[in-house]
Amino acid sequence: MQNAKNLSQQLKAKKGFSLNMVIGLDGFVDEIIHVVDKRQDVNNFTPIKTIADLGARISAAAGLSTNLELVPVQFKLGGNGPILSNALLEYGATLTYVGTLGKTEIHPVFKPMQDKAKAVYSLCDAGYSQALEFEDGKIILGKVTGPRDLTWDVCKAGLGGAEGIAKLFSDVDLLGLENWTMLPHMSDIWEGIINEVFPLLPAAAQKPIAFFDLADPEKRTKEHIARAMKLLGRFEEKFRVILGLNESEIYQIADVMGVSVCASDPDKLEKATRETYKALGIYGLVVHPVKCACCVINGQFAYVEGPYCQKPKLTTGAGDNFNAGFCLGQSLGLSAEASLTLGVCTSGFYVRNAKSPTFDEVIDFAVQWGAGSLPS
Repeated sequence: MQNAKNLSQQLKAKKGFSLNMVIGLDGFVDEIIHVVDKRQDVNNFTPIKTIADLGARISAAAGLSTNLELVPVQFKLGGNGPILSNALLEYGATLTYVGTLGKTEIHPVFKPMQDKAKAVYSLCDAGYSQALEFEDGKIILGKVTGPRDLTWDVCKAGLGGAEGIAKLFSDVDLLGLENWTMLPHMSDIWEGIINEVFPLLPAAAQKPIAFFDLADPEKRTKEHIARAMKLLGRFEEKFRVILGLNESEIYQIADVMGVSVCASDPDKLEKATRETYKALGIYGLVVHPVKCACCVINGQFAYVEGPYCQKPKLTTGAGDNFNAGFCLGQSLGLSAEASLTLGVCTSGFYVRNAKSPTFDEVIDFAVQWGAGSLPS
């Protein structure tokens, strides 16, 4: 817990920071749902606790049938970009958002983010996700009717062409282009930025950070993923590229990059992270399993345990909150270990409180964790 004690002191010295960020490109309306196991009466029920329990219920219905009752708990802003942005705005970043929040008017769930942001550009209708929440994770059922319309031409038309996009990117400390999986034209958009916008960007004394989150690429082909990974490498021309992955995703990307991982190896997470980082040829790779986090930044490996929560209030968005903390740490110039610690503190606060922390709240959280007084 010493890393948490160290972090609280470092963050106190960073109060009042000024960082300019541009984040995109998705936008989803999330419906948080619990699945009923047993209903006691019209107002009370016991939810199915784990994904494995749900799987067993479904498997037992093969050749027969079953009835699953879904109970909506909350509607909230969703998508990797909006949740990441909402957390960064709560920390006090100056942020412009570009994404799929509504074509004719921005959907009401994004209004709080819109009110806090420097500017918001909505280019297409939002997508919709139903997130089935369990104690050990979530199952997200996504509808991409709006986000699938986001193309490079639509981006240029809505942002003033390549020149307008270059102006938007010209003084950023952090650029985030999130949710590659659910935006079918994202690779073409990345290629358009590289070919048409990069030549218009001024040279920087220190390249800013560009953070990417694929968002579970399992449904995409290896050829599509391999193309995306090559494009990330090309972003190194103008940015320090960091790719963020969860534990499932690191093994998917390792496989695509030709990295062999032994499932029984107790050090498989570290080995997969180190070797995949080498294969990608980018500035940073960060991986956030549920109970820990690790990264390789500029060739240096770091690992931290997290403040694990056994009974989270909300898990949808926990990874994006981790990414927000990690990206803020890197943007503030913190070490890899301190950035990881800020990431797990951000997600740890989020799952316990069902909201992103303020800067003061995450400092208090780190103090509590360092003192061993966090609720489980």
